[in-house]
Amino acid sequence: MSKPFVVPASARSWVPVTADSHFPIQNLPFGLAAPKGRSASVVVAIGDQCLDLTVLGEAGLLSEEDFPILDSFIELDREALYALREVVFGLLLEDNRTLRDNKKLCERALFPQNHARLQVPIPPPSFVDFYSGIHHASNVGKMFRPDQPPLLPNYRHLPVAYNGRASSVVRSGTPIVRPKGQQLLPGAESPVFEPTRELDFELELGVYVSHGQEMGKRITCSGAEDHLLGLVLVNDWSARDVQRWEYQPLGPFLAKSFATTVSPWIVTLDALSLFRVEGCVQDPPVLPHLRRHGSQHFDIVLEVWLQTSKAKRPQLISTSNTSHLYWSPSQQLAHMTSNGCPVEFGDLYASGTISGPEKGQEGSLLELTVRGKEPLTIAETSETRTFLEDGDTLTLTGYCQGEGYRVGFGQCLGQVSPAV
Repeated sequence: MSKPFVVPASARSWVPVTADSHFPIQNLPFGLAAPKGRSASVVVAIGDQCLDLTVLGEAGLLSEEDFPILDSFIELDREALYALREVVFGLLLEDNRTLRDNKKLCERALFPQNHARLQVPIPPPSFVDFYSGIHHASNVGKMFRPDQPPLLPNYRHLPVAYNGRASSVVRSGTPIVRPKGQQLLPGAESPVFEPTRELDFELELGVYVSHGQEMGKRITCSGAEDHLLGLVLVNDWSARDVQRWEYQPLGPFLAKSFATTVSPWIVTLDALSLFRVEGCVQDPPVLPHLRRHGSQHFDIVLEVWLQTSKAKRPQLISTSNTSHLYWSPSQQLAHMTSNGCPVEFGDLYASGTISGPEKGQEGSLLELTVRGKEPLTIAETSETRTFLEDGDTLTLTGYCQGEGYRVGFGQCLGQVSPAV
């Protein structure tokens, strides 16, 4: 792995950027935008603007030989993408006149993010959801197995996961249609088929694979980051009542496959280099092939905001941090391939729900309301919530706090629509 390109805290762009923006020149995440009247293109976020890399390529400011295709990420592996970020940094630096003083080119290349029609950055060929948030796993275990240890025996030895539905991964802002499913209502002997009454969110971190590994070979924990393109936020929407009825003996199925929302910006590991942390102590020590090498976790502040249809503004309902994950993305990928399972470019792996150890740090309504027994109150309207209702908008966001700047992910948002 090449040495990370870290932008100094003192660096500034000629594009205006506010102090609380998620997208200063220290970040420069990549997305896929299709603004009205234009074809899709790889873009970089700077302040509240998108920088169209196809336009820069056509103007000769990006090398066609080094970066041949800029309407998708297909030809941009990790090394190419990270090199591209460094070139874009140079063009956006405040004293670089090449792009700054070319007003006509700036008018074509820069456009507001709220006009961008941001897409799923990379439609994943496969999606795997892990269960690496130890506090979430403990909370759920206490609720559902009160007379047993909260963590199952395997939890501290391997990253538990299930294979999800890549076809249901959607962009931020996509309406979430309330799913129907089989449920066994309290006191009933037979199930019913009806809209879920317990629609929930799950606060997660996602990682995209840069280049894969063929069948029969494995990726080591020490070399896993060479295969990671970057990180996004993930909301793994869940129908708890459907899940409760269907999950035994093979785990989640229809309760999870109706929608998974991802944030639009891929934040590179280079941009997160200054925010690495050790993560949870792993006790007992894990087997050699899963042992961490260096600081593989990140200090990313996570927030969950809920706005009802009656409220004029969203309310912060939870704050957590990715440092609470028990298993790192590198350990997840090493485990994924430890049996020789092949992985591909664009595979998306989510962390599992990231809850903290304190009250108010829970990553799902299941935990926040203690399985519906302690409803949340919306201060503005005095409404209460145990699970999500039609018209509710749920927004995840996250950022690392630097010295006078933030490296953030933007929003991962979905509004609940009535069942069809």
